[in-house]
Amino acid sequence: MGGIKTLGKTIVLLLLIIILALAGLLWFDYLGVIHVKTMFTPFYRLIGREPQTYPTATYSKPITGDIDQDRLDKQRESLTILKQELDKRETDLATAEKQNQQVAQELADKQKSEDEREKTFNNEVKKYDDKEVNIVQISQNLKGMPPKNAVAILVAMDDQMVIDVLRKVEEEAQAAKTTSMVAYWLSLMPADRAAQIQRKMASKPETLD
Repeated sequence: MGGIKTLGKTIVLLLLIIILALAGLLWFDYLGVIHVKTMFTPFYRLIGREPQTYPTATYSKPITGDIDQDRLDKQRESLTILKQELDKRETDLATAEKQNQQVAQELADKQKSEDEREKTFNNEVKKYDDKEVNIVQISQNLKGMPPKNAVAILVAMDDQMVIDVLRKVEEEAQAAKTTSMVAYWLSLMPADRAAQIQRKMASKPETLD
């Protein structure tokens, strides 16, 4: 009697295992992990039903995509966007550098122009100072000469130099409160030259050039 009970339990367990195995296969088939519905076609037809071979509302296709590939694609896309941004920044920097170089060149040109003007001004000042020194020296030399010799030198000069020297002699005489030699020198000059010098001195020209 004990052996029959043991055999019965064994059969029941085997049936239970078979049922669980079939249920597990059906469940995995439902999840899309494996496809075994075709194996149960005779069973479905025996109970008057057709096996479902098309996806149900709850059936989802197994993931066939490569997750690593998707990740690589996204990384490539991010790198492409980053490269575009870097290229744009490089272009902007190149444009800004070009503008800065242009501004620097303009400033350099302005500075060069200022330097040239200052150099020209300094040269003019130096020329004036040198001329002033020469006029003072000439006036001193003429005053130390006999009047006829001084007049001979004045007659050989151009009108502007004569005027500058005579004015310097007049200025020095007024500063020293002495008699100026200008009137006497003019009286010894040829009449037409003396008249021309006096006329130009009266008009007070800054330059005859």
